[in-house]
Amino acid sequence: FAEFDDAANLLAANPDATTISIDEPVEIPKNQRSRLQEPGREEDDELLGTDDSDKTELLAGQKKSAPFWTFEYYQTFFDVDTYQVLDRIKGSVFPVPGKNFVRLYIRSNPDLYGPFWICATLVFTIAVSGNLSNFFIHLGKPTYHYVPQFRKVSIAATAIYAYAWLVPLALWGFLMWRNSKVMNIVSYSFLEIVCVYGYSLFIYIPTAILWIIPQKVVRWVLMMFSLCLSGSVLVMTFWPAVRDDNRRIALATVGTIILLHALLAVGCLAYFFDAPELDFPAPISPTHNGTTVITKS
Repeated sequence: FAEFDDAANLLAANPDATTISIDEPVEIPKNQRSRLQEPGREEDDELLGTDDSDKTELLAGQKKSAPFWTFEYYQTFFDVDTYQVLDRIKGSVFPVPGKNFVRLYIRSNPDLYGPFWICATLVFTIAVSGNLSNFFIHLGKPTYHYVPQFRKVSIAATAIYAYAWLVPLALWGFLMWRNSKVMNIVSYSFLEIVCVYGYSLFIYIPTAILWIIPQKVVRWVLMMFSLCLSGSVLVMTFWPAVRDDNRRIALATVGTIILLHALLAVGCLAYFFDAPELDFPAPISPTHNGTTVITKS
């Protein structure tokens, strides 16, 4: 208590003396100082993931420690509940500007359940809707005979699954290669990229159903709207990962992502819905007197 008495006497003798509280921090930590120096980078660092994301990846790696030839290893890729899948679908349909899809929805638990079933549903939706659209367009024509085209299912499956797997594989390899060249580039895992591409295709399921409407203008407007929504998810996800690279390379990477995504949408609309269909001749039924009768379908 003698020290407090001395301090009180000094303050009484010199009221203007400066005091220092032990509760106040003396210096700013280094990480806070760097963020104060670069306020514009704080949100980008949060989008790309810093220490928290590294801890999440470490925990994810510990969780998937089973050998790759065992069933338990692949079971972890489908370990999601309905609420997580619905939340990720909602995030892909209603993207939030400035928010990273991987950071918000995928990084905690990437899965293959949602992308697999979204692609499978999209395959059958496009094939069935394409056949119905062709039927409604030619409905009432006497020379047209409806024949279901089951080959559209295999064509749609090949196109959609090739896009949902090969494009993420190429993008993952490119990001890994650029990461060895530029240290600031953040690489996503292959599973995270597949998740982003798989969930971004969900918007095309209701769009393919609406493509049954026999109006080309309506179809193309719906296609552009869906392309903008799903494309914005891809841009907001991969632009923070390549923005520190060379400016031309970063713009070319994002442009290629959008171009391939647009080619898929335009190709599905042009082939399955707007392609000209040949009118099949009406079936000919023979009669007993040697003449033939053409029946109208």
